[in-house]
Amino acid sequence: MIQLSLPQNIIAAIGQTDLIIVGSAILLLFVISYVFGREEKDINDFFLGSRKIPSIIACLSFVATEVSALTIIGVPAIAFSENWEYLQFFIGSAAARIVVAFLFIPVFYKYNCTSIYEFLRHRFGPETQYAGSIFFFITRLISSSVRLYAACMGVGIIMGWGLAQTILAFTLVGIIFIAFGGIKAVVWAGAYQAIVFFAAGVALLTYLSLHINGGLSAAWQTASEAGRLSIFNFEFDLNNPTTFWAGSINAFFIGLAVFGTDQEMMQRLLTVRTRKTSQKTIFMTILAAFPILCIYLGIGTLLYVFYQQNPGIIQPGKAKEVISHFVSNSLPAGLKGLMLSAIILASIDSPLSALASSFVTDIYRPLIKKAGTEKHYLIISRIGVAAFGIILGSIAFACDSVENILWFAFEIFSLTGGATLGVFIFGVLTKRKTNFGNVIAMIASTSSMTILLLLSHKGYIKLAWSWLIVVGTIMTFTLSYLFSCIPAGQIKNKS
Repeated sequence: MIQLSLPQNIIAAIGQTDLIIVGSAILLLFVISYVFGREEKDINDFFLGSRKIPSIIACLSFVATEVSALTIIGVPAIAFSENWEYLQFFIGSAAARIVVAFLFIPVFYKYNCTSIYEFLRHRFGPETQYAGSIFFFITRLISSSVRLYAACMGVGIIMGWGLAQTILAFTLVGIIFIAFGGIKAVVWAGAYQAIVFFAAGVALLTYLSLHINGGLSAAWQTASEAGRLSIFNFEFDLNNPTTFWAGSINAFFIGLAVFGTDQEMMQRLLTVRTRKTSQKTIFMTILAAFPILCIYLGIGTLLYVFYQQNPGIIQPGKAKEVISHFVSNSLPAGLKGLMLSAIILASIDSPLSALASSFVTDIYRPLIKKAGTEKHYLIISRIGVAAFGIILGSIAFACDSVENILWFAFEIFSLTGGATLGVFIFGVLTKRKTNFGNVIAMIASTSSMTILLLLSHKGYIKLAWSWLIVVGTIMTFTLSYLFSCIPAGQIKNKS
């Protein structure tokens, strides 16, 4: 008789009880993927779910994508090493969702967009569409690689695995999961992931509160005396990204770019039937995301108090490792498996569906094969998922040297986010038109923001990274407007 056995290092790392919990969580994810993602007939089904996704499911999936591993790993690290001032960003983020609901969602439904960059084609021309899609590829691949790295780093610490093998494992799982079920599998699984993130966070928060000497009142006093409970910083210093003024304003622009001009986030809002339902869905995400953010900030604060009260316990070497270190070394069976499940599920949720949809709709179909069958485009979509998965995993491995993974992700997004946002705002708020001018404006904006970021890091100028997306948006909008005053033929000849 052949006896199957699990590798002893896995059992030693988390135990059989936790292994059953993790295995069940992952199995349920694939069951959801199979049930809701089978029988994909065409790319409308594969990328939009035929616009039949219930609003509450789309909302939870949106929140799961927004939360990701950066919240589970990065937010507690911020509260552990700094304070609660990150919460200021949510004010600008909430305001951005309201603007997106009334500014962007109506035009995407008006033009029946599969990829939101199709709007740029209708409004300006194909070159602007190609540029918007390519900018999305670059931005999303890098920023999502940071998210994948965060999850794999956490899993690797808990399981005792190397970073390379962890990234490889979850890249393969993500490719299989999304290539099979398309957006329907992604959205329904995302709703399930959001529930797990919430449940795991509440469970860990409760466990920590019960293991603080003196209870929550003592935790409050210790954290308060150390300045760990500061939320608002009204200091008028625009070069400090954690002040209320800089944080909320820049979070508003980042929110507009992330929620309104990023295919990964907007794709979930386009899976519901009507424009009004989509608008209601994004409003619901405000109420769904806020408690999760507070829970994981609270976890970071209680971890700080726990390690202050227990100096004999080995502390994490780096702040970004704090939650993984605690899960690995201090949690009991059962709860460890639940937290590990949340981190693993966060690593599986990836932008591969959005990247593939933008590639097929914006690049492959108009430029490479215009008259293909739906079956052909469906095959190419699945190949695209695999290709982007490999690229994503490769970039994630290169993120190991990053210290503050949360701020780094925002920095990367700020370089190109303003360029894309500026063109979208130009298209929505004006009736003026330029095509090649938009491309030049986007390239000029991104190049300038990259130079400013490098100069800031080198100390040559004093400029908080959070202003880059504001400056980039204004610069792109202004250049596009100026180019729209020049006859199109003259711009093309000069370029």
